[in-house]
Amino acid sequence: MKLRYLENNLENHLNKFSTLSRLLLRFGLGIAFIIHGINKFPLPPESLMSYFNFGPLLSSIVAISEIFSGFFLIIAGFVRNHIGSILTRLSALVIIVIMICAFYIAHKDWFINSKLFTSEQIFLLLVGIYFFINGNK
Repeated sequence: MKLRYLENNLENHLNKFSTLSRLLLRFGLGIAFIIHGINKFPLPPESLMSYFNFGPLLSSIVAISEIFSGFFLIIAGFVRNHIGSILTRLSALVIIVIMICAFYIAHKDWFINSKLFTSEQIFLLLVGIYFFINGNK
């Protein structure tokens, strides 16, 4: 009985912060992708070209996609209509694709073992999936 009372109290007080928690999650993912993209400048990113044997165009597209997906994910959170929700889902889809490709190309040895689940990269993928499914809800 006391646990139910405690849970109800927590629910009543913390429910006020659900919008803030989604905003913080959105900012965290968006900023992480912006930083990942900016770190690949100047274009074309030499690291992608030499380490992964990407061409200059593909390397540049990856860097620019990271920046724009992070930026638009953040901006879409402030657009309170269907356009904002669609923009959130599109940005999240780009993030999901980038993360799956990163796992496949850069971290083939991570499927499915402890390295995958002790890396921040799995959480970037999972938060991307969250926003793809939920949009601006």
